[in-house]
Amino acid sequence: MKVFLLLVLVGATFGAKIPAPLIFEEWEGRIVGGSTASPGQFPYQISLRNANNAHFCGGFLVNTRWVVSAAHCTRGRTTGNTFIIAGAHSRVTGGTRFGTSRIVNHGQFNANTLAFDVSVLLSSSTMSQTSTIRPIGLSSTHLGGGVNAVVTGWGQTSHPGSAANTLQFLQVQTISNPNCASAHGSNGGRIFSHKICTHGVNGRGTCMGDSGGPLAVGNSCIGIVSWGVACARGFPDVFDRVSSHRNWILAQF
Repeated sequence: MKVFLLLVLVGATFGAKIPAPLIFEEWEGRIVGGSTASPGQFPYQISLRNANNAHFCGGFLVNTRWVVSAAHCTRGRTTGNTFIIAGAHSRVTGGTRFGTSRIVNHGQFNANTLAFDVSVLLSSSTMSQTSTIRPIGLSSTHLGGGVNAVVTGWGQTSHPGSAANTLQFLQVQTISNPNCASAHGSNGGRIFSHKICTHGVNGRGTCMGDSGGPLAVGNSCIGIVSWGVACARGFPDVFDRVSSHRNWILAQF
């Protein structure tokens, strides 16, 4: 259940601009301040599991064979140790397990900056659509700020706290890329045009949402959970913009 955090050397003044240097580090992230989803409420949500059936990242179903996730989730992984769980409400039980026959990371993915943080996975068999397994559309619209959206994933309902086993969701709102870059200070250069951000609110954070999971507006996915700063500390959370990657995603099918 990985999400990338930026570890920074914090100055004496709380709330100051983020200083350099900073380091990317993997962190087992969870949604903070969210609500528990109902079974089947987000039928496109995918859990990526290892060979021991342990959840390590989120993803979302875009047709009956293909899943989209984040490249930092699937970097270095093989089809032999990566499995797709569809239709799950629990992080540990239920759902339908599928193998993977292909994993493709974006060719321009940069592990240091998390640029082009998108990947696709091909299920080893076709998934039957049910009330709990259903694809979501890929947004083709370049959205700015002020759009209401929802992010989903498994994990904590508060921080600190223990991990919840049931799927969580959080209502968020997008902000413009210039405002996002400004809020991130010296890290603003990592807010590329193919990223999209949501408002950071203390105590509620999509930076704690599962990496690779969906940021959705209705039945259209607009973002892929990529990275955040610290733990629901009020900084904007950063996603890869689906509309920027839509053509690349479709070209892999």
